[in-house]
Amino acid sequence: MITRLAPLGIALATAAGVAWWFAGPSGAPQMPQIAGPAEAQAAATEADFSRVPDMVRGDPDAPITVIEYASFTCPHCANFHRSVLPQLQEAFIDTGQVRWIKREVFFDRPGLWAAMLARCGDDSRFFPMVDMIYETQREWSASSDPAAIAENLRRLGRRSGLSDAEVDACLMDAEQAQAMVAVYQHHATEHQISATPSFVIDGERHSNMSFEAFSEILNARLGN
Repeated sequence: MITRLAPLGIALATAAGVAWWFAGPSGAPQMPQIAGPAEAQAAATEADFSRVPDMVRGDPDAPITVIEYASFTCPHCANFHRSVLPQLQEAFIDTGQVRWIKREVFFDRPGLWAAMLARCGDDSRFFPMVDMIYETQREWSASSDPAAIAENLRRLGRRSGLSDAEVDACLMDAEQAQAMVAVYQHHATEHQISATPSFVIDGERHSNMSFEAFSEILNARLGN
């Protein structure tokens, strides 16, 4: 089962410009005005890939490249991360056969905030933070109160070794949020991503699948 996205224009109207920051020690959020579809589309044409680089596991010279598109608030993405990805890591990524690229999808504000937290600090922190975010997804995303979700994410940031100041600086970075949404829009349009998790295996798009189904595709490409 997969999480379906709204049509891309609607998704961008919801996502573009939703970076928010803490008004003060109380943690009360302030929401900037959400951009409309025209502004969102304009931002998409100005994607700054140097500011939002691909996050990669595995040998850069591996014979197969897999791109994972996933949201941090998608339960099916969390399940894939917990149950399927570790098997793929052991069988294909760590053995040098697959280069794995993770790209974030944004169809709600908490998913964007979590991605901003994951990218907080140097790149070496990204995948450990991704693990923590998915492992605790039910806990940090459970509230209907945006401020409570934000505080839950701040706690995850502290658990990872970041200070409150570092976490707040990342979550307050509206320019980074806009850049991340623009890069997401570019990639999602390029690969026609309409659901999460989705995977692009050497240019061919696939929906969510089991380890066995994934292995069959990869082994066929490897000639095994």
